[in-house]
Amino acid sequence: MIGSKKMMTVPLLDLKPQLEGIESEIKDAINQVIDTGRFIMGPNVERLESEIANYVGAQFGIGVSSGTDALLVSLIALGVKAGDLVITTPFSFFATAGAVARLGATPVFVDIDPQTYNISPAALRRWFDNEPQKSARVRAIIPVHLYGQSADMAPVLEIAKQYNVAVIEDAAQAIGSRYPIDGKPAMAGSIGTIGCFSFFPSKNLGAMGDGGMVVTSDRELAAKLKMLRNHGASPKYYHSIIGGNFRLDAIQAAILLVKLKRLDKWHEMRRRNAAWYNDKLAIDQVTGPVNKWGEKCHIYNQYVISVSEKRDQLRAFLAENGISSEIYYPVPFHLQKCFEYLGYTAGDFPDSEYAAGHVLALPVYPGLTVESQQYVVDKIGEFFA
Repeated sequence: MIGSKKMMTVPLLDLKPQLEGIESEIKDAINQVIDTGRFIMGPNVERLESEIANYVGAQFGIGVSSGTDALLVSLIALGVKAGDLVITTPFSFFATAGAVARLGATPVFVDIDPQTYNISPAALRRWFDNEPQKSARVRAIIPVHLYGQSADMAPVLEIAKQYNVAVIEDAAQAIGSRYPIDGKPAMAGSIGTIGCFSFFPSKNLGAMGDGGMVVTSDRELAAKLKMLRNHGASPKYYHSIIGGNFRLDAIQAAILLVKLKRLDKWHEMRRRNAAWYNDKLAIDQVTGPVNKWGEKCHIYNQYVISVSEKRDQLRAFLAENGISSEIYYPVPFHLQKCFEYLGYTAGDFPDSEYAAGHVLALPVYPGLTVESQQYVVDKIGEFFA
């Protein structure tokens, strides 16, 4: 099929197939919220908190306004403040480091594993070994479960325990992904001190607007997080701490409750699409994603290839042929203008910089047809032929 002249349109994400069969149920759920008049918090939010916590294997869920606010309120709950250090990678969505900087704390970066794009435990260990005078200032480590695959959490937890540091899992792209702990699969978000999820519409579990969730099995932290998301009030109008307005609204919760029942099915559809690409995308210049932890562990929020040469030209060629793709992410944090004050320079994190210059996300959403996937593969082959 290489060289096929038939033009197709293949979006990076199409939510319409996902809505087939559940649109009326979602509308009914929204109408029920309208009928109750309970638009802020209320029973839908409480039910979603319980079901998400149960799904990921945590004791408590705290619904919040976005994945970004999930990170922010978690950092506040842990007491992160100006002068503190928070370690993460420079290769993620901006919110990971932005939430740290908003509190006046200092984001500290360590490089990624070049195969998984997640935090490198070896690089994390080197940082603590090389910076003993700074280790007492570290308040948290934020491993990011990028693209739907868990970071290597066992060594991260070991390092965090050694230095008495909290672990905030940025699981915004990874609800339902798994990681083997003591031979048993643990859900992303339930492994560290706190787990943070995003319900942005493009996520595997997406709302029809913004939304997020924090999960933890620490009762005291959960109570504090619930206060912080509502201006620190408990009871109403009595404020023992200063929080913010980080509440999840009831309509989004109602929508997510409908979708949550189908989430594992949608994961399987993404895995099937990823497996198809893995089998068919046999091109020397293209390396597919590495599934590090096993068949059921990756949820493929994105299917990301590494292109050894001419990545940007390939992307332009695909666009010309009706195929949407995306670069997650083109500029690592340490090279962003807003983080110049941190003093990093090009070359400090070579694996992150290589990834930024070579990764490309292809369509992998549930409902993507084999015909569309074949067209994508054919066009990539045509470009490199």
